[in-house]
Amino acid sequence: MEKPLTQHFVIGGEPLDLAGYEKVGGYEACRKSLKSLTRDDIMKLVKDSNLRGRGGAGFPTGLKWSSMPSSQNSPRPRYLIADADEMEPGAFKDRILMEGNPHQLIEGLIICAYTVDAEIGFIFIRSEYTKAAARINKAIREAYEKGYLGFNILGTGFNLDLKLHISSGRYICGEGTALTNSIEGHRAIPRHKAPRQTESGLWGMPTLLNNVETLCNIPHVVNNGAEWFRGLSKCKDGGTKIFGVSGKVRNPGCWELPMGTTIREILEEHAGGMRDGLKFRGTLPGGASTDFLVEQHLDTPMDYDSVQKAGSRFGTGTMIILDNQTCPVGMVHNLESFFSRESCGWCTPCREGLPWTAKILAAIEDGKGEPRDIDTLDFLVRSLGPGRTFCALAPGAMEPLRSALKFFREDFDAHIKEKRCPWR
Repeated sequence: MEKPLTQHFVIGGEPLDLAGYEKVGGYEACRKSLKSLTRDDIMKLVKDSNLRGRGGAGFPTGLKWSSMPSSQNSPRPRYLIADADEMEPGAFKDRILMEGNPHQLIEGLIICAYTVDAEIGFIFIRSEYTKAAARINKAIREAYEKGYLGFNILGTGFNLDLKLHISSGRYICGEGTALTNSIEGHRAIPRHKAPRQTESGLWGMPTLLNNVETLCNIPHVVNNGAEWFRGLSKCKDGGTKIFGVSGKVRNPGCWELPMGTTIREILEEHAGGMRDGLKFRGTLPGGASTDFLVEQHLDTPMDYDSVQKAGSRFGTGTMIILDNQTCPVGMVHNLESFFSRESCGWCTPCREGLPWTAKILAAIEDGKGEPRDIDTLDFLVRSLGPGRTFCALAPGAMEPLRSALKFFREDFDAHIKEKRCPWR
């Protein structure tokens, strides 16, 4: 099985420095792109590869790149941002990639910036990712010293200035427009979605935002071609994916596997199955802001379309497992408390609705719930759903609650009827 993203990881040690990365073929795709390929050539490669964004939304990468306006009539400068905020509970794939091979991300950034003709790049990283930040900073310095960054890169006339920006430390910074506000030094709140960031993003200039894992795939697409990349997958979405599993399994962690690998294979073969004495009850397949899938969904392929058909979202591809000895009400209460704290407060439904949700769940968990609380939770799920709030934070927060009420309703009822948490 080919594992292009992780094949050069040094487990338990320091990642490859620039010289080591070059020895295994690093920056060959950069040289090829800047010296032998046109921007249109690279754009076609990325589109033909069927690479979809790995940050959660799954938007086709090549289509997103092509939404950048033509550089001939575009204001300057043009920006590229790698989103490494990764504050979704249960998500840790981007940290693994940055710590394991920082030059892979930088090479992908260079190729992307060249393709969309951006001259300033940012890596926007979560503040807690201190090890990843240190390794990225070192790799950036090495890339400048070798001439892969800066002025007149490889003698091609292309310039790229790359900076590492430490996040202000809020979950909302993972929302694209709140992220750009944060870089500009403003409060991290979302902006209106029109015009698009590719037209007016950072400081009103054309700005492209991509996830870390998305960009790490780019050198491999350029080196090996679109057909090869599509062949890595078990579905129509191209490539491999960093899948993760957390929860009470024998071997929590992450693995690079083909897109379309089933939930069952990831859980049983790679995560080692449930711990002794425990049974699988459900999973949030794409991180904390996705709907639960249960035992009947175990053979669902982990790809965007299949997970959506099953009733959830692929998200980050990092599963959180619920076992039969963990209270689903307590689990959802924990998640809703997190989302409540992380609301930026910009819109009323999110600012008022999420604390209200967390308060009701706390009462149910403490044995103080009333039958009418279920109706109120149903009302909040509808009121904080898609199209009701300024950004996707609250709708995402409602997904685990909505599906928990669907699949684990008897647990909510038992809390209310018995006036206690049955799991305590």
